[in-house]
Amino acid sequence: MHTSTADAHPDPRSGNMDTTRYTQQLEPRTSMSLYIDSASHLHHDQEKNLVLTCPHCLTVSHITPVAVPRFEDLQLYRPNQVGLVYMCDACHAPIFLRFTVRAYGSSRIELSPQFTEVERARERFNFTYVPEDVERVFREALNCYTHGAFNAFASMSRRTMQAMFGDLGEAGRLRLFDELNAVRDLADIQPDIFAKMKSVLFGAELDPTSPVPLLDGYEAGILLEVAKDLVYEAYVRKGKLQQAILVRRFFLDETGTYITPLSSAG
Repeated sequence: MHTSTADAHPDPRSGNMDTTRYTQQLEPRTSMSLYIDSASHLHHDQEKNLVLTCPHCLTVSHITPVAVPRFEDLQLYRPNQVGLVYMCDACHAPIFLRFTVRAYGSSRIELSPQFTEVERARERFNFTYVPEDVERVFREALNCYTHGAFNAFASMSRRTMQAMFGDLGEAGRLRLFDELNAVRDLADIQPDIFAKMKSVLFGAELDPTSPVPLLDGYEAGILLEVAKDLVYEAYVRKGKLQQAILVRRFFLDETGTYITPLSSAG
């Protein structure tokens, strides 16, 4: 999903019908036709390519329009935004999208290809190996992001990091800081956005009175992926690796397999 190229930071709740996946961001906008005619029919030349993540079944699926406002009602009230109802082709649940009206004509109403998802798919994460105290606050952080409360999400992300610092200790905190710097280099995060993220996640450790900086939707989206990565590296990756080693050891013990180490030459 993405908004017009005039927007420097697109809102993660918005989408664009120019793309085939709503997660594609910051792509050049192309010309297209999206309008409601005088017979209240929706015309969209990219309809076959409209795909997003269903908030109900969480499947990346094509969606089909099923309910369009009456042309006469729109001409009478002339709202700035119009709501359309789509159907998920995977689970057949309704999906509500909100569009901005570009222009009212005598025979057609032009709509912007950018849309806002009224309901968003909830953010998912594997909490199998995450301690209960960390899981509680990070799950709430993910819920804040899902509902578009981006600054509440930033506050809960800071609390998540504080819970992790308390669990992992000073050595763990330093490892997380190194991991954050590694993520910056891997993802090539802009310096100003990285400074905000570092303040959100580590600011209270440097200064207990440090306020949580305000984030827009684009910055919150980057923070989301970084926070997920930090929690994954601290707990999930470690837990999976330890589990895999235990399974290997179990099968070696069961089969009595013993690998003789190579003796030194000589």
